[in-house]
Amino acid sequence: MATSAIRILGIDPGLRRTGWGVIDIDGNRLIYVGCGSVESRETLPLAERLLAIHEGLARVLGDFRPLEAAVEQTFVNKDGASTLKLGQARGVAMLAPAMFGIAVAEYAPNQVKKTVVGAGHADKNQIRVMLGVLLPKANPETPDAADALAIAITHAHHRQSVMLKLRVAGA
Repeated sequence: MATSAIRILGIDPGLRRTGWGVIDIDGNRLIYVGCGSVESRETLPLAERLLAIHEGLARVLGDFRPLEAAVEQTFVNKDGASTLKLGQARGVAMLAPAMFGIAVAEYAPNQVKKTVVGAGHADKNQIRVMLGVLLPKANPETPDAADALAIAITHAHHRQSVMLKLRVAGA
């Protein structure tokens, strides 16, 4: 890895499956590093499912050592209980990098789609096609892993302004 490369972890939070994707950016080049998902069994109590997400993300953070992280913002479902559970998974997804001292940026789903595909209402297939163009070596096995790579790409494109806002807010 070149000294100027910056490693980014993208996270697509979900209670059943949390996707993760790691890329390096070196100047304008995007380099695929890895992707996958952390799964939790639906039969487990909520606290144990959240722990499984945390432990899985902590493994990814330890293995890949990203410098920056980005998480997709929660969209609100019609079902309030589902939205609340997704919010808890998202909280864990934000906590894990923070525990490693990594700032976490947040992006709305339509911003991710607009950045990767060029349209804020793109479908999952369009995202996968563009991932193949932007990261030809990537072959995500789940839609969650593909979404996580898209989140990492979005952060790569917007990181300078977002990181500046995070620094100003923390000052």
